[in-house]
Amino acid sequence: MKQFSLILGLVLIISTTLSIAQESQVKEDFKPSLKNQPGKEYPQVNSQGYARFKVEAPQAQSVNVSLGLGGKGGTDLTKDEDGVWWGTTDGPMDEGFHYYHLTVDGGVFNDPGALNYYGSTRWESGIEIPAHDQDFYMLKNVPHGNVQQVLFPSPSTETSRRAFVYTPPGYEEDPTKRYPVLYLQHGWGEDETAWSNQGHANLIMDNLLSEGKTAPFIIVMTYGMTNEVKYGGLRDFKVDAFQTVLVDELIPYVDANFRTFSDQENRAMAGLSMGGMETHAITLNKPDVFSYYALLSGGIYTPEEIQDSSTPKLIFLSCGSKENPERVQSAVKALSEAGINAVSFVSEGTAHEFQTWRRSLYELAPLLFSK
Repeated sequence: MKQFSLILGLVLIISTTLSIAQESQVKEDFKPSLKNQPGKEYPQVNSQGYARFKVEAPQAQSVNVSLGLGGKGGTDLTKDEDGVWWGTTDGPMDEGFHYYHLTVDGGVFNDPGALNYYGSTRWESGIEIPAHDQDFYMLKNVPHGNVQQVLFPSPSTETSRRAFVYTPPGYEEDPTKRYPVLYLQHGWGEDETAWSNQGHANLIMDNLLSEGKTAPFIIVMTYGMTNEVKYGGLRDFKVDAFQTVLVDELIPYVDANFRTFSDQENRAMAGLSMGGMETHAITLNKPDVFSYYALLSGGIYTPEEIQDSSTPKLIFLSCGSKENPERVQSAVKALSEAGINAVSFVSEGTAHEFQTWRRSLYELAPLLFSK
């Protein structure tokens, strides 16, 4: 009997081991990433979320891709007899967009197969891991809004500064119609291109509007830094100069050049990460400017902070499930108990990354400017 139990135990262990091995096998259904340069086959991604890379560097001694499971050490590539380097991530990546770069013999380079996106304070390669819910930000055959670049005068910084403005479908058709405005800020190391290029904010809005799920509004995206702060020095960043740019220069420019409702009731501010920090500070410093506040992986508000200012119509707090969802949910509970309209959203299976913020905008937009 004892011998039988031992044999049964071994069978179960072997069976479990084989099952795990089968589940961990990488499926060979790789396809080019949606973020590849035109005509480039690599990098590729498969249905499980693995990423595979091919780099032609016959003289190189080592090639590493910064992407890896958990971001630990990246993925080392192996050279074949033709001098081509190959490698697959050691596990599936989180769904959505990721920045990455190559390290070739100690030097940092972008992947010639991938498109570049401004993040990490430099232009980085980008890769897209297909998401189960990606439909809401995909390009579809629906009416599309317009994203245009504007240069607005900034006396406080003694230059002209750039912003991108999304106007919803139909904006050009009715010259009498006015719109509320969302001022939407990027994160640390990014710029005013991030929300359109990495975040697909315009496509998210187009799709929501086509389904009648949100009111139409304008989105304004500008660079959130007024000075160069080295990585690690963000703690020294002061919001005052950017607050002047936003409140005293950009908002008046937008109100003068676009058909907006130029009052607090029809103005919102939101930001991801560092942009959330800016949103938190500016909305509390200037409670007469915005009625809707949203922090996307960007901290929380407390009831005490809000009671010292005019009560906003909405406070929206979000993060990824791999961040600190308990803090966000607890903050919203405390705000709600204090009689403040507050909503939380947690993006399942994501961390401090654009899939979290894409989903957050998708959840936030229908809550803005609703009558």
